[in-house]
Amino acid sequence: MESIRQLFKIGLGPSSSHTMGPRKAAEQFAAANPAAARFSVSLYGSLAATGKGHLTDRAILDVLQPIAPTEIAWLPDTVLPFHTNGMKFTAYDHDGKELDSRTVYSIGGGDIVAEGERRTAGESIYHLTKIKDIQAYCEQTGKSYWEYVDEVEGPEIWDYLAEVWRTMKEAVERGIDAEGVLPGGLGVRRKAVSYYMSASGHNSSLKSRGLVYAYALAVSEENAAGGRIVTAPTCGSSGVVPAVLFHLYTSKGFSEKRILRALATAGLFGNVVKFNASVSGAEVGCQGEVGVACAMAAAAASQLFGGTVAQIEYSAEMGLEHHLGLTCDPVCGLVQIPCIERNAYAAARALDANLYAAFSDGRHSVDFDRIVEVMKQTGHDIPSLYKETAMGGLAVIK
Repeated sequence: MESIRQLFKIGLGPSSSHTMGPRKAAEQFAAANPAAARFSVSLYGSLAATGKGHLTDRAILDVLQPIAPTEIAWLPDTVLPFHTNGMKFTAYDHDGKELDSRTVYSIGGGDIVAEGERRTAGESIYHLTKIKDIQAYCEQTGKSYWEYVDEVEGPEIWDYLAEVWRTMKEAVERGIDAEGVLPGGLGVRRKAVSYYMSASGHNSSLKSRGLVYAYALAVSEENAAGGRIVTAPTCGSSGVVPAVLFHLYTSKGFSEKRILRALATAGLFGNVVKFNASVSGAEVGCQGEVGVACAMAAAAASQLFGGTVAQIEYSAEMGLEHHLGLTCDPVCGLVQIPCIERNAYAAARALDANLYAAFSDGRHSVDFDRIVEVMKQTGHDIPSLYKETAMGGLAVIK
């Protein structure tokens, strides 16, 4: 299992698979062909079907267009065998002769793999890849989950998580101040500022819930507008973890150090899901995005409130379990409806999962790893038209 750095990626929204992945692929192809006179890019399957709404073309053109004229072809009815998010880059010289060609797949979370390459994870640094084994180790040694992360990743991980936290805070703060209509043609207005103002007029309980909604909306709206966010674990679910952490940081006075420890715990749980199943909406639906984000945020909250390793595991398990079967079928393929509201609900549910687990001793019937297995199988059983293709469910609502 690789570093949690590969889970918490800092970049531009609105989609890790449709924006971050294609941008990364374009950067690699541009670096390999700096003297090209012209580029062409063919987008296939899901990338073509929903790419315009996800700003896929902008992500690619921002990289290639400064080098040479670039043409993009949209081929939604052509799905390449390896993955639904396929793209082919071609470079030409001044005589129109092909210089280079490369087919690349955006496999989720901002990760890409080239045609012919094996789909492998990055450098494996975690020898324990199941929460039950990590939990047993922590209980045996008296360590918490974040201490296990520190042991494996080394002290340099804290500088990276500090940058992750800064980016999350900035996204919340920008989103709270921003107003207007989100790009994409649906006419969706930003709501974070109104929720933030409305929350101020309620009593402590309602105010608390309203602020959590506002913070999640703020980041999700920033993501939808192509702003700078952190995948947690994806762009489409990027509002959940920041909302919970920012709320607890500002309302409960938790220190920056404790917030970073909570981020480490969240990252560990998200990493286990990514390694053993998937966090790609194209593969397993939104349960792998918002569901995993809810689990991560619940684990982080439990960590902050002093939960035992068993209670933290229980919090995360509930966060994921109660999102099983959640489809990824956004209207018009945009990361807006129902994605933005879904982030707000998941943030609130993460806090509920933490509270529920806090009243228990942490013992329960179905452990986190089993839920991950079920999520993976459920994702494979969900028809493809409910997984990021914009061909079924809410996606066909106009």
